[in-house]
Amino acid sequence: MISQSFIQDLLNRVDIVDVIERDVPLRKAGTNYTACCPFHSEKTPSFTVTPTKQFYHCFGCGAHGSAIGFMMEYGGMNFVEAVSELAARVGMQVPVQESESFRPAREAGSLSSAATPDKTQGTESSFQDLLEVMNIAARFYREQLKHSKSAIAYLKKRGLTGEAAARFAVGYAPAGWQNLDAAFPDYAAKARTNLLVEAGLIIESDDGKHYDRFRDRIMFPILDLKGRIVGFGGRVLEQGEPKYLNSPETPLFQKGRELYNLFAARRPIREAGRVVMVEGYMDVVALSQHGIEYAVAALGTATTPFHIQKLLRQTDNVVFCFDGDKAGRKAAWRALEDSLAQLVDGKNIGFLFLPEGEDPDSYVRNFGKEAFEGLLKQALPLSVFLFRELSARVDLTTSEGRAKLVQDTKPLLARVTAPGLALMLLKQLAEISGATQRELEDILKIRRASSSPPSRKRAPRPQPASPYRWLIQVLLYDPGYVRNLDRTLLMDSQEYAEEMTALAALVEFIDTHPHLGKDTAIPSAITYFHDSPHRALLQKAESETLAWDNNIDLEAEFAGALARLREMQRKQRMTRLHNKPLSMLTSEEKQELQRLAVP
Repeated sequence: MISQSFIQDLLNRVDIVDVIERDVPLRKAGTNYTACCPFHSEKTPSFTVTPTKQFYHCFGCGAHGSAIGFMMEYGGMNFVEAVSELAARVGMQVPVQESESFRPAREAGSLSSAATPDKTQGTESSFQDLLEVMNIAARFYREQLKHSKSAIAYLKKRGLTGEAAARFAVGYAPAGWQNLDAAFPDYAAKARTNLLVEAGLIIESDDGKHYDRFRDRIMFPILDLKGRIVGFGGRVLEQGEPKYLNSPETPLFQKGRELYNLFAARRPIREAGRVVMVEGYMDVVALSQHGIEYAVAALGTATTPFHIQKLLRQTDNVVFCFDGDKAGRKAAWRALEDSLAQLVDGKNIGFLFLPEGEDPDSYVRNFGKEAFEGLLKQALPLSVFLFRELSARVDLTTSEGRAKLVQDTKPLLARVTAPGLALMLLKQLAEISGATQRELEDILKIRRASSSPPSRKRAPRPQPASPYRWLIQVLLYDPGYVRNLDRTLLMDSQEYAEEMTALAALVEFIDTHPHLGKDTAIPSAITYFHDSPHRALLQKAESETLAWDNNIDLEAEFAGALARLREMQRKQRMTRLHNKPLSMLTSEEKQELQRLAVP
């Protein structure tokens, strides 16, 4: 756990404008800054950064958060990674509580203590030491490439230019069993072995001998979203198995969470408004060499939900590109299944199957950039691919076949969380199966939305729909008003249960963090509730305060909300008393009812 006081300290030291401007060019607009939103494609800027409140908000897609939230959403980091990254920028040390038995022990003779003799204090190396190991190994592989005629000949045969090889830091792991030792001449043998084993660069056998994991392979460094080398992919020069060999799981590297080239492709992805995910490293390099720089690849594993989350954070349009053979369609179907729960309305996922015998590498070399991008425009939308595949598995000319189609679709529809997409898929299923939408809803146990017309939106001022939301806005704008809050008015409310519980959680947060001021409440609350069920409601309430300025009469806002709560409480009490038989009312209750009848 990272203490809230540290997080508040951190948010006080960082400037959200500086944080965002590293990746998104901002333009001054009055007291705020604007830009085209980095989280969805748009031509007119709707992304606003408010330095006085230290948060960002997009009026187009609803993206909203603090500096920490931006690091998480834009950089694809988790909460701890985002806090650690921001802390490092401002020279703060994240307080970490460690037990003695699990505290990482630094190797004597490791990179950070290279001159120390061969003594060890443990088996785990520091994260920074492992990163340095990867950098040294990458330099070693690149140097080896310069001296390998066979590796250079192979890359030339594949059409790779020297410029592209340099841009992707391509290297070569020479044949032989212990070549990497030469890259670490200044380190004690025991420390060197421990570091290289933990980094996944060498393998230690049961009898204590060790040998290089990568031998006689073209080497592709794998970067995380901070641009750090965390692993390698090695491809055989000609024939051999496995064709691709990747780093194992290490403290630095989890292949199910990383994507090759995503770090370098972030800006091209946003400029193109899409990302194409291919299967191999050489596919990515070849596409980049031909001007298609928005391609990424999975790392020798099937597409995972983490991959899809990362891609959808970068763009609204994702295209999976696979070979058109049986294996390619099987991989595409797995990608579709993992995508269903990640999609939100407004995001698009497509599937492109290349002609037989072609992969992205060969296709772009044979036909060029325009032809490949022409194919991307013809990618099958997820909905089309889904029903095309399911329909091919049954006989739609029979009732039994159509019934099976409905049942096969049921578990897939259950994964869809985007309401608009779920509705469209249901309508398509109705057209194909011949059943009505209402019949399918009954069969699939889908709850129908209310048929009553949507209520007209209330104007954002002078007051929100409920006094609870009204108070949430006031307390987010200035938490000092919590001292004047009449807690007896925070009664249970069935009508506004969600807003009531969110208000109670916010009040508790402010009570336990009395240091919060007018300019620190919003970023602190955004961060504190980042993993809370109240997050969406509070973020929406925060965004509604964007139009407020220093001239707003907060006293009147606060008093108005309390007055509405008192009126609600009066009516509820009257209802309870009226529901009791007159003969059951005490004299005190009768007098109370008379008083309540006069507002």
